Amino acid sequence: MIQDRQVEQMQRLSADIRKETVRAIGAAGFGHIGGSVSIADVLAVLYGGLMKIDPKNPKWEDRDWLVMSKGHCGPGLYAALALAGYFPMEWLKTVNKPGTNLPSHADAQKTPGVDMTTGSLGQGMSSAVGIALGNRIQKRESYTYCIIGDGELNEGEVWEGCEAAAHQNLDHLIVFVDWNKKQLDGKLEDICKPLSIEQKFTAFGFDARTVCGYDVAEIYKAAEAAKTVSGKPHVIILDTIKGLGIKFAEEQAFNHYMTFDSEAAEAACAEIDKRLADGTYPRGDFRW
Repeated sequence: MIQDRQVEQMQRLSADIRKETVRAIGAAGFGHIGGSVSIADVLAVLYGGLMKIDPKNPKWEDRDWLVMSKGHCGPGLYAALALAGYFPMEWLKTVNKPGTNLPSHADAQKTPGVDMTTGSLGQGMSSAVGIALGNRIQKRESYTYCIIGDGELNEGEVWEGCEAAAHQNLDHLIVFVDWNKKQLDGKLEDICKPLSIEQKFTAFGFDARTVCGYDVAEIYKAAEAAKTVSGKPHVIILDTIKGLGIKFAEEQAFNHYMTFDSEAAEAACAEIDKRLADGTYPRGDFRW
């Protein structure tokens, strides 16, 4: 069972991930803000205690793996990695800039702690399936986690990967879907009206559940519950909001990719600190 102290620590970490993400993108002047911050809470759970990792040894063979399938949300992942101690916080000032180790899309060749290069949507699922299968063949008990965007589910390769995962009974694969209701060009129902995400994954042989995507306790409990189900891969659908926690992004209709400066970023950070202090920071029992 997760303790109240752990919940508080993870919630604080999610706030710090949002703050460092918006600062990093603000320093560059542009970037993928919407989907980077809607996954701040699941990143806080993963790097706040769920994953078996060693930041001092990023290539540790027995570690848990994370595939950020929606690779354009690298800035959110970089913030989590820096806060976990994989590399200096100063690196975050170089996101999206020439010569950086933190490019726009996640790159395992450049960034300590990035397990898989991603960016071509849909391919991360296949990579995660291969990693999970490879770890099982090598008798490792590691879990492979994969974060996928809801718009990314339009890619047929995602479902080919799901079929393979179910066929191989990959019960050490846990997929998180960032169900923030928007994709590059608009709302999901306007671009390609989705069927029930949970029912689709169930039809493809997954153990599936849906939780509030900004409730760290619910996310953690769902992952622990998934681990008790053997013989099936797992999916946890995160019901959340694109841009969540960064007020100017959340209120913008088009927030997949935005331009803004460091002044706007610092104002957003001050807003987060204020909401943490007065108890209105996004959590499972509260929506702003």
